[in-house]
Amino acid sequence: MTDRPSSPDRFNEEAATYTVRGSDAPDIEAGVAAIRETLKSLTTRPGVYRMQDARGDVLYVGKARALRNRVTNYTQVDRLPKRLQRMVSQTRSMTIVTTNNEAEALLLEAQLIKRFRPPYNVLLRDDKSFPFILLREDHAFPRVQLHRGARKIKGQYYGPFAGAGEVRKTLNALQKLFLLRSCTDSYFSNRSRPCLLYQIRRCSAPCVGRIDEAAYGELVSDAADFLGGKSSKVQGKLGEAMNAAAEAMDFEMAAVYRDRLKALTFIQGSQAIHAEGLGDADIYALASKNGGMCIQAFFIRGGQNWGHRSFFPVHTAEVSEDEVLMQFMAQFYEDVPPAPLILCDREPAESLLLAEALCQRIGRKVRIEVPQRGERVKLIRQAQRNAVESLERRQAESSAQGKILADMTELFGLEGVPDRIETYDNSHIQGTNALGAMIVASPEGFRKNAYRKFNIKKPETIAGDDFGMMREVFERRFARAQDEDPDRDTGEWPDLVLIDGGRGQLNAARKVLEDLGIEDVTMIGIAKGPHHGREGREVFHLMDGREITLPVNHPVLFYMQRLRDEAHRFAIGAHRQKRAKAITVSSLDEVPGIGPARKKALLMHFGTAKAVRNASLDDLQRAPGVSSAVAQTVYDYFHG
Repeated sequence: MTDRPSSPDRFNEEAATYTVRGSDAPDIEAGVAAIRETLKSLTTRPGVYRMQDARGDVLYVGKARALRNRVTNYTQVDRLPKRLQRMVSQTRSMTIVTTNNEAEALLLEAQLIKRFRPPYNVLLRDDKSFPFILLREDHAFPRVQLHRGARKIKGQYYGPFAGAGEVRKTLNALQKLFLLRSCTDSYFSNRSRPCLLYQIRRCSAPCVGRIDEAAYGELVSDAADFLGGKSSKVQGKLGEAMNAAAEAMDFEMAAVYRDRLKALTFIQGSQAIHAEGLGDADIYALASKNGGMCIQAFFIRGGQNWGHRSFFPVHTAEVSEDEVLMQFMAQFYEDVPPAPLILCDREPAESLLLAEALCQRIGRKVRIEVPQRGERVKLIRQAQRNAVESLERRQAESSAQGKILADMTELFGLEGVPDRIETYDNSHIQGTNALGAMIVASPEGFRKNAYRKFNIKKPETIAGDDFGMMREVFERRFARAQDEDPDRDTGEWPDLVLIDGGRGQLNAARKVLEDLGIEDVTMIGIAKGPHHGREGREVFHLMDGREITLPVNHPVLFYMQRLRDEAHRFAIGAHRQKRAKAITVSSLDEVPGIGPARKKALLMHFGTAKAVRNASLDDLQRAPGVSSAVAQTVYDYFHG
């Protein structure tokens, strides 16, 4: 059978897809039979193949220069490593997508791996988006700001930065250096006098005309030069301006330029890694120890270090280091634009193909090099040291974490060390904007991409009823789990559930699971104990009726408190977002046929939504931009 998968716009050719299903028997012969059935319709074209189990879940995504030749290898089971033999034994169908060339196949492979997260592929396990600095170009007085997500706003993007801390440090320097505004357009348009940033010399106050458009544009140009790596040019310009002001006896202005020079010197001297003359480059080093791997990345832009981050790819057993590095880079650059120069401590597998694929993706040349001498080798060695230290630190933490989980398993009588721990909490203010929150932890740490929030929707749930809120959250969470994963083989069912609350909340959640026919999920309630607010006096309520209190310095207590506090933080944050959004909601949003333009026209004419609601039909018809039909619709909505 054939289907058409979703694929990037850059793949222009019609994608031919074949899915052939074999027997559901859990043995390697069935897997080989399914693969041989697929081979009957395969060509030697380049493309991507997906191996799927009996349920259709993706086990592995691979690319090939010649699909038929590559897929044939999987029928020669004796030559495969144990990891791939296990994969073949689970394979019951395959999906094939042909591409124009192997470089396109590599790009599509990385996209599909990030989409399906197959258990037999090397995975870049990182759910954080990278921040950029955005210098906007959609306003007469451009704004400089932190930006995450899709780059749709018109302007110049500088990044990626390793984290928000590096962005804020650079934005702080930009405010001191170039006095660019950071306020929103609405705030800018409603100012009648300068804000505090102007008073502390962090903004030039274009909102109230303290600087004209031409002079502000010159500041924007200087900021672009600085972010583009031309800091020496900016430094020389500021030095000349300071000397000119001093010669003109304008010592106050000379002091302003002096302070800006100090800010520039500070940001230049605060780099943890010096890469003058390197321009734009990404630096990678890989460390491997005791079955774990760490890839350290440094981001150099314009000769400035914009931070570094450690990555710990998973599913790396029986995979060579150069293959892991190649797979990591292919997935990493799916969301982040690569630098023109990529420096590595070793040659990635198929580096020429990877460079060609990245060139196709961004439309300019990308070079991948392994330095052998000079200053670049020093940068690589520094990245290697960071990779080794990060890996050792993580493995030490994992060892300590493993001991805590083992102690917790024995203490609470669990069947085994939990791999997925879900913690639940509720948040509301006197019943308003109520929601429940779920956070997920594993032996590796918090899995933030698995966090969920549940808006309390049922009319029968009484406002402020914590027990009712907990019942609704558990009904939705576990009813959906039963529908989507009845066999519990995707790893999305919890091994342990923690509830922020006492015996009442625990019994409410337990009753829901019993009604759903679920009796094997272990739950523990965490109550504050007899002295509310005193850390270390928590009482743990178990399903068999026992209550456990741990010593105040017990490692398991600290770990449970950390899970409870993370759930509380996430619930409070989600509640605040919901409350902030509710503040901007108007009763006009519910009127059918009233869009943003007409809503704005009505509010501009009447002042408030309440005035619109109380207006007569004649008054509504006289509002500019409101037709008679729209006026009648609004009037009928509020007056029946």
